[in-house]
Amino acid sequence: MENEIERLEELSTVLEPSIEEREDLFEEAWKYTQWFLHDLEETHMFHEDLSKLDLLDKVPIIEHGRSASDTVHLMHAAIHTPGLNPAAPGHFGYIPGGGLFASAIADYLAALGNKYAGLFFSAPGAVKAENQLIRWSAKILGYPESTYGNITSGGSIANLIAVTTAREAKSIAPEQIRKSVIYFSKQTHHCVQKAVTIAGLGNSVMRQIALDNRFRMDASALAQQVKKDKEEGLIPFFVAASCGSTDTGAVDPFDAIADIAEAHNIWFHVDGAYGGYFALVDELKHLFKGMERSDSVVLDPHKSLFLPYGSGIVLVREGKKLYDTFECSANYLQDVISSEDEPSPADLSPELTKHFRGLRMWMPLQLYGVAPFRNCLYEKYLLTKYFHEEVQKIGFEVGPEPQLSVGIYRFIPKNEDANTFNAKLVKAIKSDGRVFVSSTSIDEVFWLRIAIVNFRTHKRHVDKYLNILKEMTSSH
Repeated sequence: MENEIERLEELSTVLEPSIEEREDLFEEAWKYTQWFLHDLEETHMFHEDLSKLDLLDKVPIIEHGRSASDTVHLMHAAIHTPGLNPAAPGHFGYIPGGGLFASAIADYLAALGNKYAGLFFSAPGAVKAENQLIRWSAKILGYPESTYGNITSGGSIANLIAVTTAREAKSIAPEQIRKSVIYFSKQTHHCVQKAVTIAGLGNSVMRQIALDNRFRMDASALAQQVKKDKEEGLIPFFVAASCGSTDTGAVDPFDAIADIAEAHNIWFHVDGAYGGYFALVDELKHLFKGMERSDSVVLDPHKSLFLPYGSGIVLVREGKKLYDTFECSANYLQDVISSEDEPSPADLSPELTKHFRGLRMWMPLQLYGVAPFRNCLYEKYLLTKYFHEEVQKIGFEVGPEPQLSVGIYRFIPKNEDANTFNAKLVKAIKSDGRVFVSSTSIDEVFWLRIAIVNFRTHKRHVDKYLNILKEMTSSH
């Protein structure tokens, strides 16, 4: 047996490469990094050709592996190239942050150290750093020191945590679910509704509240519906407001909604996955008045703090409610220190195995400070206002003036159905590839969307897109 152990040890040492092998892999990765970042300015935003995916079948997982060079080239051709390029400055389609280089380095260092960041006992520095980020985020929004939170994989899990906490905090028993009422609007992100279902509340009464002329939740309509539901013996339970809706970037009237929620003991939740960190911008703080009165809020640093995907945050104003919902232990954890200086993430979310994803947020904030993030967000807001004004000069109809950095617009052709024309226009822009945009439909009206959230996007990129639109619509 000892001989076999020695033989297997020798064969498995390939997993611990030598310094020369590490340097070889670093060199290939660094060369690719430099090329990738240099090419972002002119790269195609969307590659519809999926033929390169066949390489993954032609080059399968094998017994003894391949060279660093071959592996990196395969990644480029078959993994990085097909589909969207959300890191590029011409990506206006959805809400990508762009992926900070400092965050990529932080991810590398976090994976190298492989700290288990679920418990203070196992990684006190990692947990304290993540809690520092949570407290900083809470302070931005005006949340109190009693706030607890969790750094999640994104808005979907963050919203699920908030909905589940609300369910427990309001003691919604199984027999009460069919009488409990959840309020949202057409602009509420679909992940909130998914969270409601996963949390076992799918049989609740769902009320879709009307919108005002800026696509914000109509607070007076909410008040009327709550009153009606109470008169019918129902239990108003949860209202979800939006801070930067995906379709239009709309910010709901938080103060008015908070008044209603407080008057009727309703859990007030804000989905600020996209828009929450715009609260850093002094010129936009008026939009956030009342958010500090909410019971929970969701933020996505991978959107408006420009981090890589897989970066969300949930905050609960009365943190003990979050702890009471998710705290759990097991016999094998009996060695864990009970009197911890910091709350452990494993006690504040459904996630036990916890990657130290907070380092990708902590490192750039330490390196650069808050100011460049604030300035960048304000720039994106002004760029969107600029686009909103300029696109009208080339014949486009626009939606409401942008509140943040998302706007809607469409071209009205002279001799063609507008919905049909704009659908073809989006397809033509994607095929052209110089920029990428997306679309949405609101009340059966087809709109193009612009989302300017990438930290690499500047005025020259917006001007390029305006020229493309002018080229494509000049004959119509």
